[in-house]
Amino acid sequence: MPLFLPHFNIQKFNTLAVPAVANYFVSVQSDEDLREAIAFAKAEQLPLLVLGGGSNIVLRSDFPGLVLHMKTRGIDLVEESDEFVWLKVAAGENWHELVEYSLDNGFYGLENLSLIPGSVGAAPIQNIGAYGVELKDVFAELSALNIQSGLMVTFTNESCQFGYRDSIFKQSLKDQYIITSVTLKLRKVPELNLEYPALRAALIDIPEGEITAEQVSAAVIAIRQSKLPDPVQIPNVGSFFKNPIIPIGQFEHLKSSYPTIVSYPIDAQQVKLAAGWLIDQAGWRGREVNGVKVHQDQALVLTNPGKLEGKLILQLADSVVASVQEKFGVVLEMEPRVYP
Repeated sequence: MPLFLPHFNIQKFNTLAVPAVANYFVSVQSDEDLREAIAFAKAEQLPLLVLGGGSNIVLRSDFPGLVLHMKTRGIDLVEESDEFVWLKVAAGENWHELVEYSLDNGFYGLENLSLIPGSVGAAPIQNIGAYGVELKDVFAELSALNIQSGLMVTFTNESCQFGYRDSIFKQSLKDQYIITSVTLKLRKVPELNLEYPALRAALIDIPEGEITAEQVSAAVIAIRQSKLPDPVQIPNVGSFFKNPIIPIGQFEHLKSSYPTIVSYPIDAQQVKLAAGWLIDQAGWRGREVNGVKVHQDQALVLTNPGKLEGKLILQLADSVVASVQEKFGVVLEMEPRVYP
């Protein structure tokens, strides 16, 4: 029987270190724990907040419900072919530790996704991605518990409806399922993705044919550490805003006014802009408002050095969004989810 802890301080369970109290808190270490926790929430008529690493949420205030902290563990090789292995990973596993495990065992495809904070169960919800690779590129399937019916359901790559930082779990199935495991299809022989300019530049001294997956991972880690503050030292959730995708016509208009605008082509109709560049050019990099700061080294990151309440972070975010929209006509969208 899991232990339900009342009036529980969850400040150390969110990487923005926002002070907040949950009505109840429970550590989930098995599927049976999860079912009992959902039954408890239904009996008490409590809303649910599922927490992994707490690296993609902003707590506006105290949470008037039950916080489920996913602590399930397990990495199992469930299938193997000449080229691939399929790893079934429990939702509570740490994402970066999984990347390290895969490299240690000669399984490849996750190296570009090194050092992304959070848990494995959270990864499909927003189709995590970095340096030219997204989760969907290595995703086979997942298992998730339907909160209402209690049934375990399998979702394939296609049925997850992955998009840029998006999936069906942020859209039509939002708050209806809790992911319990993720199965990844990884290669036995690496096929490295070096398309991202910063990554290629970091590996420029190594002949391309001699670059290893381990070196790619190390380069990604070095780049991330140079730009993103460690949340243990400076509370943050990493990238606070998505890189906006705009029509090519709008991009060409912007480029005529801002020739140095940082962009990445998507297809013939769309272009992705660097949100950090937009925020920087709007004058926000390094600025502090009411104790909450835009990071000096990467304007995409909002930090909470004073461990202040969530509404102050959201006020700063709103100001940044309004400023960028006024200057560029581009609307930024927040990456983290706001509770309650």
